[in-house]
Amino acid sequence: MSTILKGSIGYIPPEYGMGGQPSTLGDIYSYGILLLEIFTRKKPTDEMFDGDMGTHKLTSMALPNRVMDIIDPSLLSKQEYDDRDHHEISTNDETSIRRRDMEPNVLAMMEDWFVSVLQIGVSCSSTSPSERIPMLVVVNKLQAIKNSYLRFNNLQ
Repeated sequence: MSTILKGSIGYIPPEYGMGGQPSTLGDIYSYGILLLEIFTRKKPTDEMFDGDMGTHKLTSMALPNRVMDIIDPSLLSKQEYDDRDHHEISTNDETSIRRRDMEPNVLAMMEDWFVSVLQIGVSCSSTSPSERIPMLVVVNKLQAIKNSYLRFNNLQ
């Protein structure tokens, strides 16, 4: 009997390429990559990545002190993108513009939440299946981040 594995490049865990069997740990890997993509707006197949560089490594290198450099700039504002032509503004320029418009305490809290979420994504997308965190832990951590966010916004 032959098993055909289907999936998208960049989201399939490394062990599948080495003959590993599909498992929930593979699903956790894919979830981690997706979480990183959502918060960085970088697909695992983005043309900026070459060699062993990818979404996981980019995020790992940015944690914890340079997280704001890789966050999707549209996450830094309550309003959707405005009428500016975003093709003319680089991601770093856009992030800087949005950061300047925020109060320091708000920016600090957002950075803490981003660090926490991205740490979850990195833990989920670890190359070694045994190093990936269980989904129950992921859910509990994400719930804690959400609760922190809601408490902070109720104080505003």
